Amino acid sequence: MEGDGGAPLEEDELNLLEEIYEDIKPYMVEKGIRAIEEQGHWVVGEDGGKETPLVNDRECAYVFFDENNYTKCAIEAAYRDGKIDYKKPISCELYPVRVQSYPEFEAVNYHKWHICKDACACGAKLKVPVYKFLREPLIKKFGEDWYKGLEFAAEKHRS
Repeated sequence: MEGDGGAPLEEDELNLLEEIYEDIKPYMVEKGIRAIEEQGHWVVGEDGGKETPLVNDRECAYVFFDENNYTKCAIEAAYRDGKIDYKKPISCELYPVRVQSYPEFEAVNYHKWHICKDACACGAKLKVPVYKFLREPLIKKFGEDWYKGLEFAAEKHRS
């Protein structure tokens, strides 16, 4: 994410990234491995939050590209192959939704980024709003009751 920093990480994900590194390393590209070895498994971003390291201030160090040149996540690839039990950072599962924590609440916002244009067009064509597409990770992060409240608010907003 050029200029935006890496994916935000939660405290419980920091040690986990170190623990699973050897299992995800075979899925990574050389420049990603080099970025991890130089910067660490996670870094402190400009806002003081912890995040995934980047390769040359561009893509996440855990990114690789498949045979069709599609961007993939090495962590998720290891998970899908049964090498680890951790899918990927919750912020990645939630993307393009970003969560910003404040002392009294958490703000949940859509992060508009040009590379998501095709996904947004597909969602509009299929009439699938972002919150429905992200149902599973939103429930994972906030719980079923919170998600039901979101659905209720979205339905009221549509009326």
